[in-house]
Amino acid sequence: MLRLNAAGTWIQETDINFEINEPDIYALEEALRLKEKHGGEVVVCSLGPARAQQAIKEALAKGADRALHLTDPAFQGLDAHGVTLAMSRALKNEKPDLVVTGLQSDDLGLAQTGVILAQMLGLPHSTIIMEIQVTGSSLKVKRELEAGWFQWIEMPLPALLTVQSGINKPRYTTLKGIMAAKNKPIQKLTPADLGLSAADLAPRQKITKVYLPVKRAQTEFLEGNPKEIAARLVEKLKNEARVL
Repeated sequence: MLRLNAAGTWIQETDINFEINEPDIYALEEALRLKEKHGGEVVVCSLGPARAQQAIKEALAKGADRALHLTDPAFQGLDAHGVTLAMSRALKNEKPDLVVTGLQSDDLGLAQTGVILAQMLGLPHSTIIMEIQVTGSSLKVKRELEAGWFQWIEMPLPALLTVQSGINKPRYTTLKGIMAAKNKPIQKLTPADLGLSAADLAPRQKITKVYLPVKRAQTEFLEGNPKEIAARLVEKLKNEARVL
């Protein structure tokens, strides 16, 4: 069971283990498949404290070539805008042909980082992607819509895509991959390296309170034969719930 921290602003993080967001696992797998089919390299970009290296090393072990780790106390407590600003500065120097992100994180689930990143990088983007086809300097992507509908979109490269969980079947990490990851470079970047000040990273959105839902009702089981239960239910709906 998750517990709240003393300030009541988030969960007690010492109670949990950290891992890669599920949508990001699918995004990584899709990037690796595109590399195997079309060439190039896969560069992982992650923002977080020292514990984020566990996730970075897992990505390298699965086949990513190198990583950018944005790590500094100043990066703690950022909102989606601050995270994206830092990542955009790091990725601009990479000049990527394609940026692939998960649709949303597992904790907050805001689904903002990918689309804001596309805006900051000046890239065309599409979201909730279920299939990617690369042809020369363009993409054809399949988007998941509501009620079982899909949409195909053509767009130029470079571009940014946020992918949906289930787009593929992620591979397992192998012992060979784990050993190879030890020699792959992880470049650490701070706000100073990215030309960012504390004012640049100041959150525009904050979580001020997290709390458990207040119990407002209770379940009551009615016993007896169907006729008795129906009579008592009507009585309660009329006199207690006052909906009749």
